Amino acid sequence: MKVVLLAGGLGTRISEESHLKPKPMIEIGEMPILWHIMKYYSSYGFKEFIILAGYKQYLIKEYFANYFLHNADITFDMGKNTMEVHNSEAEDWKVTVVDTGLHTMTGGRLKRVEKYLKHEPFMLTYGDGVSDVNLEALLDFHKKHGKPATISMVNLAQQKGVLDVDAEGQIRSFREKEEKDGAVINGGFMVLEPEIFDYLQDDNTILEQSPMQNLAAEGKLMGYYHDGFWQCMDTQREKKLLEDLWASGKAPWKRW
Repeated sequence: MKVVLLAGGLGTRISEESHLKPKPMIEIGEMPILWHIMKYYSSYGFKEFIILAGYKQYLIKEYFANYFLHNADITFDMGKNTMEVHNSEAEDWKVTVVDTGLHTMTGGRLKRVEKYLKHEPFMLTYGDGVSDVNLEALLDFHKKHGKPATISMVNLAQQKGVLDVDAEGQIRSFREKEEKDGAVINGGFMVLEPEIFDYLQDDNTILEQSPMQNLAAEGKLMGYYHDGFWQCMDTQREKKLLEDLWASGKAPWKRW
């Protein structure tokens, strides 16, 4: 099953670093947070990725083009103009990086890669958040209910999509958070069927608005509740939190 990563936004809320690189390329423990997410998925056996790039997308492409340079010892013979690679630790991943446009919205970015995904279910998440969500249990939940869309729900009071959920896990409504709301939010880590593309119109489609709202109204959107660790990286404070967890050797998302 392919994993799709949304990695094209401007990252304006962490502009101290995102003016230099895409937010998913900001490092936690000297490795991009995008790498952390991909390592987590691959620890469950999901090793084929489609990265929906946009802002400074060439930096993502260059990172994977030179991946072995970041993970090996290298001898440069300057006189002979040769390079010898030692102890390379390449991942057994297949990575497709797609330039989905600078100002394209989340649903529009996904729509642009329909040709890669229209015949099979796939996973989708954001390129700026880590979690210890059980991906096997998530996928099993998705297969059992038979609906076209499952999103992971987390209990945090942040400005993300708010979910109204019934006792069976079916999401009745999906909307942006308001101050009066509680704390059950959209944490990403989704499983989607190709039917999702019927709800995506063009580059201006925001996945978290009309597509999710319409799916919820039709009884086709399900929520998998995750009561463990989840953290996005929108600010320098959140980046430091993740850095500290990684440095402690007890990062909840590190299962490799």
